[in-house]
Amino acid sequence: MVRQIRLDQIDDVMADVVQKLVQRTTLRWTELSNNATPVDTGNLRNAWQTDIQKFKGTIINNVEYAEPVIYGTSLPPSWQGRYRTRQQTIKGFPELQAKQLTTQYIPNELRKIIRSM
Repeated sequence: MVRQIRLDQIDDVMADVVQKLVQRTTLRWTELSNNATPVDTGNLRNAWQTDIQKFKGTIINNVEYAEPVIYGTSLPPSWQGRYRTRQQTIKGFPELQAKQLTTQYIPNELRKIIRSM
């Protein structure tokens, strides 16, 4: 059965859809980042923080060595100019995850949210 929505309700319905999509996508991206983060002591993996607001989701990692490990930039002198992790992590994995989320996950989740209404 198709849900009937009055014109004056469209903005509320769409706001609800976007909020759910932001929440689901932010939580999924946090999960992907956790799984992709290499582990030595577990400090870097455990430092992921997720902040979900009405229309905005943020994932951050404040560990001082997060940038070289995650993005391969600002490498410490001990790395001698070479990106390397024990688990052969792909540098820049958040961008690869964003592409996957944008092209696959978000459209699928949007369909699920709309169908459930």
